[in-house]
Amino acid sequence: MSEAATGPDAGSPAWEAVVVGAGVAGLVAARELARAGLRTLVVDERDAPGGAVRGHDVAGLRLDAGAESYATRNGSVAALLADLGLADDVVTPEPRGAWAHLTSGDGPLPRTGLLGVPAYPLAPDVRRTLGTRGALRAALDLVLPARAGAGATTLGALVRARMGDAVVARLVHPVVGGVHAADPDDVAVDAAAPGLRDARDAAGGSLARAVRRMRASAPAGTAVEGVAGGVHRLVDALVADVTAHGGVLLTRTSAVSVTREPDGALVVGTQDRHLPPRASRDLRTARLIVATPGAATLLDGLDDADLGDVRLDDGAPVTLVTLVLDAPALDAAPRGTGVLVGPGVGDVRAKALTHATAKWAWTAAAAGPGRHVVRLSYGRMTGAAVDPALPAGDALVDLALRDASTLLGAPLRRDALAGSAVVRWTQSLPRPSAAHRAAVAAVRAAAGGMPGVAVCGAWAAGNGLASVVPDAVAAARSVVGPPGA
Repeated sequence: MSEAATGPDAGSPAWEAVVVGAGVAGLVAARELARAGLRTLVVDERDAPGGAVRGHDVAGLRLDAGAESYATRNGSVAALLADLGLADDVVTPEPRGAWAHLTSGDGPLPRTGLLGVPAYPLAPDVRRTLGTRGALRAALDLVLPARAGAGATTLGALVRARMGDAVVARLVHPVVGGVHAADPDDVAVDAAAPGLRDARDAAGGSLARAVRRMRASAPAGTAVEGVAGGVHRLVDALVADVTAHGGVLLTRTSAVSVTREPDGALVVGTQDRHLPPRASRDLRTARLIVATPGAATLLDGLDDADLGDVRLDDGAPVTLVTLVLDAPALDAAPRGTGVLVGPGVGDVRAKALTHATAKWAWTAAAAGPGRHVVRLSYGRMTGAAVDPALPAGDALVDLALRDASTLLGAPLRRDALAGSAVVRWTQSLPRPSAAHRAAVAAVRAAAGGMPGVAVCGAWAAGNGLASVVPDAVAAARSVVGPPGA
């Protein structure tokens, strides 16, 4: 539902709850609030809800424009899908594994691992990619004393101390670059891999044994799941549930200020792009949840909070290029479910490729025989450096075709292209660095001192639905009671 929402008048002076941001975090929070019986309004500056979890149409196929899977850890996403009536549509990827494209040659990623950290350093797939020397160095993790790596704060430093440089460069770097658009040496351990440090302590210091413990305690089956028809169906189901419980959703509406009145009520100043000329509107509410990366700016000054110097990580702008190809040569899934690109590679610009028709049976069935869907991801940051600007239009599609040919080891010509789409995301992948985590902690602390206010979103909880969903639920429940209680 967008600007033509039904339910309470959007200009009402007394909303019981306002949510800023209609990504999955905002929608999950709004669902909790609406189901608690609160008159809830959601505002979002974009043209449609969903944030980085949206769908689009390419060559007659309805596909994910953003996230296409979720981590099964903690079970929160599967539980939400079940509650929304989508349990029967949860699917697992095909068991083909993924590959890494490296300066040393292509090789498989560990079938059993966590962010590229292998659970079994001497497994055949690990040895193939690391080589005998690299695998033997990784296996030292099993006998090194617990103090090795104990002081490491970044994922790269921890893995390097325990398993060596080859594991970082050939396994962890490609995966972290694909998942977080960042270098593992810029990513805090606890943010990138929640629970890894505790599991390592319980395993006597070994990373390999820690990964085994974490995989053993995870839900049965694969570490990721998807939804038949696309993960974007989660957004449709959330919007339907929010509005069914009386919630109202306004798109193309930006929150620009928040103040508090003497009686304790919050006033959210908004600008509505769909009401000319950029009409302003004040929303009076008892509760406010900010589910966007602009939380620090929006809440600065509220209840004397000083957030003017807080700098959240913007992350790298990510560009996704989807190609629908009539290419029977890809029927054999030459690189499994996809390819992640290691550091120093100069023959492609992409950081990752997903072979969607090899990964998801529902996508292959929808595409039909001989037709394949591949999606290439561009954009990462190393330190303060951002990838050079990409070409635009047909030149970008041509680049994606060349990169796909290299990564899949099969020539893919322009005349095989049945359709393409380009989606550019900003602020969707903040790097979970120590500096970013400190900034998030400052925003959370400030919001915690504001009656009726909470924050959530990937910028705060970490990338991935498994982090976002429980954090959004907790944010909503923290303000459900009477304001100030």
